Amino acid sequence: MKLLRRGDSDNSDKHDVEVTGASSASEETPIEQVGKGRPTPKRRDAEAKKRGPVAPAPLTAKEARARRKATRGSKADRKIEAAERRASSADRRARMLAGEDKYLLPRDKGPVRAYVRDFIDARRNLLGLFMPMALILIMVTFALPGLSAVVTLAMFVMMLFMVGEGVWLGRMINNRVAERFPDSTDGGFKLGWYAFVRATQIRKLRAPKPRVGPGDAI
Repeated sequence: MKLLRRGDSDNSDKHDVEVTGASSASEETPIEQVGKGRPTPKRRDAEAKKRGPVAPAPLTAKEARARRKATRGSKADRKIEAAERRASSADRRARMLAGEDKYLLPRDKGPVRAYVRDFIDARRNLLGLFMPMALILIMVTFALPGLSAVVTLAMFVMMLFMVGEGVWLGRMINNRVAERFPDSTDGGFKLGWYAFVRATQIRKLRAPKPRVGPGDAI
């Protein structure tokens, strides 16, 4: 029994030594930290740090005006910048009116829409008389109120002709596009409406400007 107790005491002593050694080793050996140990700064914070400290907000309206005046440059520089902006805007508009695809509105881009414009511009459409006739009838109504009933009837008849020509023109356009551009997904009511609106506009006011003359082959 003594031997067993002695053996148990020896084992417990060894166990205590091992535990003590492990704890001391863990205290002496530094624990390796995973990662950087700090959150990654946001991009805007890093950029702001690179630019330097931000100027404090102006305390008075006079100080704010003085700061704006200092940052916008001299009067001559502002005139040069304004002239450059006007020239750039005029150049973009000229390129858009010329039909350059890069400067067109999304509704006008693509070879299909260019073909529709050329097809409409090469025809003399009854729809093109809508706006001038409408202005004339409105002026007649104001000048001669007694003819208002006649003017109303004339406008109604004109609207019927417009609707009929618009439906016929939309079907023709869709058939021509299907033949010339079989892989195109542009068609249907939207394409017919695009042709209809183009046909109702006065020729000189169309944008982009017509590239073909009336009667030209398309």
